[in-house]
Amino acid sequence: MRVPLGARSVLGIALETLPKPMDRALKPIGECLDSTPLLDPTQLALGRWLAQYYHAPLGEALRLFLPPEARRQEQSTQARADALRLTTEGATLLAALAADQVPPGLGRAPAQQAALRALGAGPQRRAELLAAGHRAPTLRTLLQKGWLEPCGASTPATPVPAPPLHSEQAEAVAALTADRGTFRTTLLQGITGSGKTEVYLQVMTQVLEEGKQVLVLVPEIGLTPQTAQRLAARLSAPVHTLHSGMATGLRNQRWEAGRSGAPMVLLGTRSSLFAPLPALGLIIVDEEHDDSYKQQDGVRYSARDVAVKRGALQGCPVVLGSATPSLETLENARQGRYGHLRLSHRAGQAQAPRQRFVDLRKHGAPEGFAQPTLDAISETLARGAQALVFLNRRGYAPALRCHACGWLADCDRCDARMTVHRDPARLRCHHCDRSQPIPGVCPSCKERSPMPVGQGTQRAESLLQHRFPETPILRLDRDKVRSMARLEAELEAIAHTPGALLLGTQMLAKGHHFPRVELVVIVDGDSGLFSADFRAPERLAQLLVQVAGRAGRELAPGTVLIQTHDPEHPLLQAVVTQGYDAFAEAALEERALLGLPPFAPLALLRAEAPQWAPVERFLTEAKAALLAAPGAEAQSTLGPIRAPMARRSGRFRGQLLLQGTERAPLHRNLAHALPQIDKLPSARQVRWHCDIDPSDTY
Repeated sequence: MRVPLGARSVLGIALETLPKPMDRALKPIGECLDSTPLLDPTQLALGRWLAQYYHAPLGEALRLFLPPEARRQEQSTQARADALRLTTEGATLLAALAADQVPPGLGRAPAQQAALRALGAGPQRRAELLAAGHRAPTLRTLLQKGWLEPCGASTPATPVPAPPLHSEQAEAVAALTADRGTFRTTLLQGITGSGKTEVYLQVMTQVLEEGKQVLVLVPEIGLTPQTAQRLAARLSAPVHTLHSGMATGLRNQRWEAGRSGAPMVLLGTRSSLFAPLPALGLIIVDEEHDDSYKQQDGVRYSARDVAVKRGALQGCPVVLGSATPSLETLENARQGRYGHLRLSHRAGQAQAPRQRFVDLRKHGAPEGFAQPTLDAISETLARGAQALVFLNRRGYAPALRCHACGWLADCDRCDARMTVHRDPARLRCHHCDRSQPIPGVCPSCKERSPMPVGQGTQRAESLLQHRFPETPILRLDRDKVRSMARLEAELEAIAHTPGALLLGTQMLAKGHHFPRVELVVIVDGDSGLFSADFRAPERLAQLLVQVAGRAGRELAPGTVLIQTHDPEHPLLQAVVTQGYDAFAEAALEERALLGLPPFAPLALLRAEAPQWAPVERFLTEAKAALLAAPGAEAQSTLGPIRAPMARRSGRFRGQLLLQGTERAPLHRNLAHALPQIDKLPSARQVRWHCDIDPSDTY
């Protein structure tokens, strides 16, 4: 409904009616917008829990459940319902592309190639193609050329038969289907390539046959097209995607499709968790360990944890899948709060890759690659296989230095170095996006031109192209891949380019299946070993395992090379020689000794302002309020201190860490203190928020 607020008219949600009028005069409601409630009882209950647990305003929590049209308080722009399909000529062109033959007119049109491939599985709605990143001009061009034609709405294809399961998969399917109709959270821990998706599919099939709905969460938008295609090929029910990158009209359609209660699969990122699904029969959180499930603004919720709560409220099973589960999830499984299923072998005939270190103390790497690494790449490419080079640092170089006077190019708005980029040639800050030209001479001593220091993906691409001039190099990072259509085009190129070198950041490591990759090179295995964040070792271990898992996923054996200056480091030794479970066991013991999650709850009070003084004053007064509130005796309050990156985007940042012994006293303390903190005069001089279960301490 619309209600008057001062001189404005704003959107409001009616939660209940009072049994009798209040004593004071109330303004009348301006307009009732909905004849039936937008939120069902489960959504209301989940919204109230969100507000209580994350100490957020109830209105902000409930806003997450509103359809996009209502959130923006605007009329929906209805997406066009017509669909497109390949013509006979378009199908011929697609067949040529599949045979690695690029027809005339498509050689320099990767976007057109990607659109043709997207339609290879059958007709698709125009709105779905646009939501996936295919641009309207591209579709118009293909229509004008006669390679596409309009048609009626697409329908689910005949499902592809399920492959046979190995024994561990069959046991997992049996265990998960036994939980149908009741709430139970289960961790499905399977090494990379072990067939977790096939387990999902067979459980989903049974849930859909019962006339129920399935919610599948993935950590990033970039994973939705591939996952949607795989689900649609196997399931007879509709598979709908939902994420923030879609047009408002299409998002509203998906919202209404879920509200109908008809059997369907809703696949999306964390925001899809709040869609109406009254007949929900299964929730799957894939790659449950991923940091992307943590919302970093507004209501700072964890989609993984909220999914478990939604499953409890709706009485449906929840499956958390990962090859490298978070320590919180592992501890819940160890304590029996979650079920724990394992897939310890790769599906089919694939074997786990061999892993070994390249000791950079013994082998010089002046250009970032040691000679044994270059030799291994050369041998792999000579066999016609692909090699994947992982470097989690985009740009050309992470710093620009004058070797005459020592000057470094710093960002004047952040406590960070400017990153050198060559395409285009600029200095960029990866924290505030500030950009400036690369200076021709040193601004400090005027003696000589500063030189790039270190290595990013752009520099690695240049070096590898010089070393392997006849080899196609396919680079995937945020600088090169800026749209869904571009990502699909690059993934198609990877699939159809034997003997290619793949180079990229985490974009290459998450959820992709590259059957031709036989060698994985981790250029900097030391990154994250010495971070100030207590979660950094866990993230590094997960990243190493996930990247290594891209190698040898088919019949050919895989090899992983990890370049490092510290091959004896306990973390690297545990992950490489003993596996992720051994690392996790040691990490959990360390967390228990230090009183860190998952053995103790944390909350982080963050504040920022153009100067440090108001930040320090606010946090000092906030600490006093926290210490005076009930529950303070059961926690440690550390700070105020400057954040590890003390200045970002021109604002000084500080924090106050609350480390509890039990969850209930910590939340009781916050519930009493936060309203008082909000009334402090110093709170008006800063931006501040409270982060429950923070994913990082930056």
